[in-house]
Amino acid sequence: MRESFEVGRFDFPEEVLRVTSGFGGESLLIIGSEKTALLDCGMAYCADGLIENIKKGLLGKSLDYVLLSHTHYDHIGALPFIKQTWPDAVTVGAMHAGKVLAKPSAIKTINSLGENAFRLYGQGGEFIAPEEGFKIDRVAGDGDVVSLGNMWFEVLETKGHTDCSLTYVLEPGGLMFMSESTGVLETPEEMHISILKSYRDAIASADKCMGYGARRLVSPHYGMVPFCDSNRYFELFLQTAAYYKDFLFCMFRQGLAEEEILTRYADEHWDERRQKEQPKEAFMLNVKNIIKVFFKEWELEASCNVVL
Repeated sequence: MRESFEVGRFDFPEEVLRVTSGFGGESLLIIGSEKTALLDCGMAYCADGLIENIKKGLLGKSLDYVLLSHTHYDHIGALPFIKQTWPDAVTVGAMHAGKVLAKPSAIKTINSLGENAFRLYGQGGEFIAPEEGFKIDRVAGDGDVVSLGNMWFEVLETKGHTDCSLTYVLEPGGLMFMSESTGVLETPEEMHISILKSYRDAIASADKCMGYGARRLVSPHYGMVPFCDSNRYFELFLQTAAYYKDFLFCMFRQGLAEEEILTRYADEHWDERRQKEQPKEAFMLNVKNIIKVFFKEWELEASCNVVL
């Protein structure tokens, strides 16, 4: 079933080119009548391959925009190398993304996780940890538009995975490039979620995206969603979020230590397929944040129950 499901996942409209290089992060090039845009940059270790793919896709045109869904290393790692090649390209991201990238500690984390990915997926050589080039040139939020001429992106703030997560909708075709706040599709019945900041924000983001009424969806780290009814995707997200909540709340009620919860979570969700998407160190770092987010939700619900 999975093999048949994956057929067509990269069958994007003709103006959307997959320029991904290496494992772990998808990058898409959108060619408009006047401007071009790269959606996410992937990891630093495969920047050379990404740049080569972009040049082939541009066919001599310039790269005008780099649109960031958020500031995690697997979406932004190659940004400095992109900017070295196309210094006039305007990097678009959330206001909070600019604040994150202004912190030396954030750049250190991006490079540290990028080096782990290099060791796992790289083809030898030496890892170069860039310190410059991680910068937002244009802040975007709800209702903002990025024009490519005959097409344009409408921006939605979709917090939950991070506080800087953005969703972009390519109009007039109604193609929604979703953020990880509303899940990552794996099979028609399965989705992985990574709510690292706020469960309630993630639910609100799903409601916002459903309300937009996009015609087609692109799931991060996956590709074209096969569902004709976009609401089915968000319903699957809400069901999966509820499952994660029940799974973690059960362990919270048992009073299990954090290490035991981490172990059980990894046993349930880590496998060889996921290792092709990210190093286990990055996965476990995310798990720790997920547990903290859901524990806060559990404490909130417990306090509400006491009041009632």
